[in-house]
Amino acid sequence: MEMIALLVLIMKTGTTVSGWSVTFENPNPCALKGSSVEFSCSYNYSNGEIVSKTAWSKGQMKSGIWIRVALSDLPLYQNRSEYLGDQQHDCSLAIHDLQVEDTGHYYFWFDTNMYGRRSKTSLHLYVTELSARVYPKTVRAGDNVTLECGVSCQLFTTVWFKDGRPVAKPGFQAQAEDAGNYLCAVEGNMAMQSDPVALEVQYPPCNVSIEVSHPGRLAEGSSVNLTCSSAANPAAHSYIWYRRNISSSGSPLQVGVEHMLFLPSVEASDTGLYLCQAMNSLGGNNSTEVLLTVGASYFNHFIFLVGIGVKVVIVVLLALVVIWAWRCRSNHSAVDKKEHDNDYENVTTA
Repeated sequence: MEMIALLVLIMKTGTTVSGWSVTFENPNPCALKGSSVEFSCSYNYSNGEIVSKTAWSKGQMKSGIWIRVALSDLPLYQNRSEYLGDQQHDCSLAIHDLQVEDTGHYYFWFDTNMYGRRSKTSLHLYVTELSARVYPKTVRAGDNVTLECGVSCQLFTTVWFKDGRPVAKPGFQAQAEDAGNYLCAVEGNMAMQSDPVALEVQYPPCNVSIEVSHPGRLAEGSSVNLTCSSAANPAAHSYIWYRRNISSSGSPLQVGVEHMLFLPSVEASDTGLYLCQAMNSLGGNNSTEVLLTVGASYFNHFIFLVGIGVKVVIVVLLALVVIWAWRCRSNHSAVDKKEHDNDYENVTTA
């Protein structure tokens, strides 16, 4: 019976020998990097003993020998370990700002006025960190994407964020706007988060548009640039420009194959509806048509009309001058004739 009782004592969590014991409430804690952990611990000893010293140590392999090193002697734990217990029965310990290197076996020991007690069993701490994974990292628009938050401790719930905004579900069909940086974090504690991981979404050109350097009616002989732009990943690498006559229902005419269509000296025949097609390795899309009108500008029409008006005014003024001059000459002739008539008198002879 005594042998059985001894075996039962040895099998219990902790160490119990000759009336003293060290018990770890959770002998295998798991915690996140950067967080704090508390080792709940209690110890007992025989009546009549008085505790004079308590300490925690960590197991290390040195020169092939397993040794215990007091935390107070390890620089890694300076200002991070905090003894929460007392010198009676509580031996709890807290470690703050956990690092992956904190993973390992921890022991508690205490001295009394009679004996030095060293726990034979250990508490094993495992420090893990959140690890975000996007699978696959590069997708085409419409493909399925899965977000995985790797963590060894399943003691908490994780949430996802994309560029600082919450993500509704860890699985979705990727669209162009889903490209960005993703990270997972402990729900309710954003300080506990993973490093970001990028998702690249490839898609054919979209939002294809044309920018005209000189919008509006173009005067013959002037120049104009038509620039094609689009959103695409990978970027559009080829372009085709088409022109369609306004009054024709026939097939459009190809007029360019570059990112920018340059017309150095437009003519009336350049008038028409212009369309750009942008393409990458995934496909292509067209822009909406843009009307380009070539002809005399409104300004030129205005100048022309003003010129006609000036000519009309000049002709009218000249006519008035001629009429005035003719009238003046007519009046002068009448006066001269009257005066000439007065120079002669009819004389009757007797």
